[in-house]
Amino acid sequence: MQLFLLCMGSLFSVINPLGTVPVFMHLTGEKTKHQLISIAVRTSVNVFMILLISFFLGSYILSFFGISLNSLKIAGGLIIASSGFALLTGTFPKHKGMRRSVKEDAETRSGISMTPLAIPMLAGPGAISLIISYNQEYNLLTDKLIVIGSILVVSIIIFLCLVISRKISRVLGASGMNSLSRIIGFIVISIGIEFIYSVLIPILGHIAK
Repeated sequence: MQLFLLCMGSLFSVINPLGTVPVFMHLTGEKTKHQLISIAVRTSVNVFMILLISFFLGSYILSFFGISLNSLKIAGGLIIASSGFALLTGTFPKHKGMRRSVKEDAETRSGISMTPLAIPMLAGPGAISLIISYNQEYNLLTDKLIVIGSILVVSIIIFLCLVISRKISRVLGASGMNSLSRIIGFIVISIGIEFIYSVLIPILGHIAK
């Protein structure tokens, strides 16, 4: 249970489905309730599949490019921490690549569940690097199943957040969403720093000997 809560909490904070709510509402403003649910289902399924593939194939990708787990953790920690800073400063959509030109392109396309919603808004580099590191750290079959379970639960939470996005926006309002994003941003920064810390401390300790 402790591993499940750790993986789910970290993954939820890094993915931050609540931060995607304003973008989702903007892109689905003229959609019917049935269409909105359909997009939410496809988006959550896409996120689950992307993270699942990353979990199982990530180690092979690292081996192919000669990337060590420590290097992945440092790079992933920097990406995750930068996402947290983007949440704190209110530039999260831009940080995820949702600039004006991208939004205009998304508005003209019928399919938005894969891009830009699943990639890069939800299953971005930070989430993918986090999942790959879990695959490298947890070798027992039961641990791997727990990580997969946490991916499934987070994907379900993503679906729920997107489906009730309009209600969330009405209840929290702009100020509430901003405050919540800053809180999550602080957590995300802490996760990124912890990633880097877990690599640097053993290295520094080895050098000091």
